[in-house]
Amino acid sequence: MFVQLRKMSVSEGNSEKVVERFSKAGILEEQEGFVDLKVLVKKVRRGEEEVIILVTWESEEYWKQWEKSDAHIAGHKANLNQPKPDYILNTEVGKYEVRAVKKPIIKKD
Repeated sequence: MFVQLRKMSVSEGNSEKVVERFSKAGILEEQEGFVDLKVLVKKVRRGEEEVIILVTWESEEYWKQWEKSDAHIAGHKANLNQPKPDYILNTEVGKYEVRAVKKPIIKKD
């Protein structure tokens, strides 16, 4: 498995805008090798908020296939004409290979 992590710092009160954007249905869900997308919001009382988007793929090859696809490239070209929302303060991107996974043990009665 392969995970792309996007960590975004957003101004106070705007994390739900990012959640909404990444929760909408899109073409990503139709891609071969796509496993899931999770949106996490760090609990904070005040100040900057943090949103993490985790996109899981069956393999790095499937992710590369998506990155090079016409649909992905077209989506980014369309966004080039739009200014980055001012509530997004910083974005970091990382790519990770999943090396271990633990699952619950189901005990039989």
